[in-house]
Amino acid sequence: MRIAMLAVPCMFAANITYAQKIIPEIHVSDTLLNEVIISGIHNSSPKATSLNLKAYSRALLEQKSPSNLSDALSNLPGVGQMTTGNAISKPVIRGLYGNRILVLLSGLRFDNQQWQDEHGLGLSQIGISSVELIRGPASILYGSDALGGVVNIIEEKPKKQGDLFDITTRLYSNSRGTLTDIGYSHRNRNTWWRLRGGYENHADYADGNNTRVLNSRNTGYYVKAGGGFTKINWQQENSYNFSYNKYGFIIDQLNLFFDKDSRWSRDMPGPHHVVMLNTFSSQNTIRLSASKLKVNVGVQSNKRMEDEGGGSISLNMHLLSLLENIKWEKQLNEKVLFVANHQFTYEHNTNLGKRILVPDADLLEGSVSGFLRFKFYKINIETGAGMSYKSISTYSTGRVNSSGEIQPFTVSRPIANGLAGFSYNPNSHTNIKYNISSGFRMGNLAELSSNGLHEGSYRYEIGNPNLKREQNINNDVSLEIKHNRWQAGIAGYYNRFFNYIYLAPTADSFVGFQIFRYKQQNAAIYGGEFMASYLVAKSIELKENLAITSGVLDLGGNLPFIPAYKNALSLVFTPVTKGAITNIRIEPAIEYYFAQNTPAMFELATPAYTLVNFYSSANADIFHRTFNLSLSCKNLLNNAYASHLSRIRYYGLLNQGINIIFSVTTNLYVQ
Repeated sequence: MRIAMLAVPCMFAANITYAQKIIPEIHVSDTLLNEVIISGIHNSSPKATSLNLKAYSRALLEQKSPSNLSDALSNLPGVGQMTTGNAISKPVIRGLYGNRILVLLSGLRFDNQQWQDEHGLGLSQIGISSVELIRGPASILYGSDALGGVVNIIEEKPKKQGDLFDITTRLYSNSRGTLTDIGYSHRNRNTWWRLRGGYENHADYADGNNTRVLNSRNTGYYVKAGGGFTKINWQQENSYNFSYNKYGFIIDQLNLFFDKDSRWSRDMPGPHHVVMLNTFSSQNTIRLSASKLKVNVGVQSNKRMEDEGGGSISLNMHLLSLLENIKWEKQLNEKVLFVANHQFTYEHNTNLGKRILVPDADLLEGSVSGFLRFKFYKINIETGAGMSYKSISTYSTGRVNSSGEIQPFTVSRPIANGLAGFSYNPNSHTNIKYNISSGFRMGNLAELSSNGLHEGSYRYEIGNPNLKREQNINNDVSLEIKHNRWQAGIAGYYNRFFNYIYLAPTADSFVGFQIFRYKQQNAAIYGGEFMASYLVAKSIELKENLAITSGVLDLGGNLPFIPAYKNALSLVFTPVTKGAITNIRIEPAIEYYFAQNTPAMFELATPAYTLVNFYSSANADIFHRTFNLSLSCKNLLNNAYASHLSRIRYYGLLNQGINIIFSVTTNLYVQ
């Protein structure tokens, strides 16, 4: 393993609050939230559930100055990000991504038409309170697509009485980028509301050879609003999100027809995505005489457009989603809890442009499930079972049905899922977990019904409406120990897939392009994570995280986009200071990525590489206000490398070179 030494810090930090500190102090060992989490079977602490479930605060996620939410999550053990340049990315959990990872926004499933690799998550990190992460299948809780894990995004809400105004600005040296958001919130006893607006803008980035990656630019506009109240037996939280993003689309040999403009240019004359998102949700908790009812309803509108570089929109799709989730919780006695859950989802996809990738379609899903939690001595035992039904109907749509290859169809799949596990806490320092659970999904619209040239890949893809449902059974075991000056944790998993869907080449071609078809085969993904930290001195902590993942098909071959093994080392300094400068945090870090020599079809092997980073932050009290600033150096040695999860490495393009990020956060009481 290569070892790189860090010497000089290159960052500093500051932030503003009024009179009292609003930004919480972050201690070196605060790796997750110890408060109640909401993503499991029942609101509880992470140690009380058998699921591999952790909650991470926004402050923790932003310590590494991420460029987007997927980038923030990629710093967690077992999580990576599939990228198309610097702006388009989606989370990869234990080797699974896209429609095998379920994202929740305000408690409801979020669909950003992620059936295509170059469609990113499209959610900003601004205005969130925390993220809860489930590693492993959770279809019994959240329905289809939760085979590999769940990312639950928790929106912020004001915790303090009165009015609060806050501003955050972040500057990125490599992409000449900015990200600014402004928030205003109000709480008056049992009622509250919030409003936040944000804007980000980036030019093209440069790699470690100082070579500019053309058309990697992006622009985003964000508006968030929310409000709620608490009554004797009723609590309500309402959330609205709007975003409008433009992403430059990077394709092979773009330099042959893309005129190289100014290094600072943000214009979009070349091919680009345009994504507009509107979401609304209402979360309600009703306390009955001896039980609790939770009702969450919402609507989402996602419009995706593409300009292929001709100055006009060719692809124009609109996805409308109606969602509902009802959960009833009943404490049967002191040691037994029963939870009943019901979900319903309706989605309608409409094509409005001349270019068509997938047909117009209706997607309908409903599920019911029941859970029991037993508390016996120091063991929490969880078990549950559920039934789901999903149906997809496509309609005659332009060119997609013109060749006679795939005509309109209706497919439906019923499925049963189960979960069983325990969490054992023999003492306050030790937590042992085991969980076995199943997940499922149907083929997405592209896998079932695509019939055309895949953009940017120069291959003709044909779907298969006869694909069987994909199902998995995952075994997960973990051990965490925390004692005095050190803590450590280890987790291992074996994820067995039945009818895994993948793309394979054929001997046929269409107008010169090779034809690829979707096939199925059993597969397995297995690996684990290791975490350790040691308090070297009162204010010095050594931390290490190791994640390994492997994925294979039963009949030979490897699964695509399996991340390289990763080992992350860091040394965190948090000196105790008095006076104007407090909460100093300095963290030199090394990330070592092992060689990925087991690529799948269409993939290339990836050599090993090392990234050296440096992070620091501090609070500065000036005139009874607290300034929090942070300055980060990522890829400090300007290493020229390509991640195994980068889609553009097949075009000979590399990841981002050195990037210095400076951010300022200001919290100011208005009243």
